Amino acid sequence: MDWYLKVLQNYAVFTGRARRKEFWMFILFNILMSIALTIVDHMLGTYRVLSMLYSLAVIVPSIAVMVRRLHDTGRSGWWYLLVLIPFVGGIILLVFACQDSDPGSNRYGPNPKL
Repeated sequence: MDWYLKVLQNYAVFTGRARRKEFWMFILFNILMSIALTIVDHMLGTYRVLSMLYSLAVIVPSIAVMVRRLHDTGRSGWWYLLVLIPFVGGIILLVFACQDSDPGSNRYGPNPKL
């Protein structure tokens, strides 16, 4: 759970690098939390109010961790704009997020694995 707190502590930090584990565990937690809040919204009859509020609360940390993940693979955070290309952009970002870290230091900082 410390990986989730680390991402939230770096709420709007768009510098540095993020390991695959940090990125994917954050994504997994967000998916599970969204599912749980959707179920609660359904039971309360609030039509996704809680899940939408949660999504708005984590949008900046989600973008920040993706930018740091791109940095970890040696790419600029501007590559995140690929998300604006329907379907294809998301697939390209998925491939980038799955790639291993640059070995050693790169222009965005030291390897977080070491």
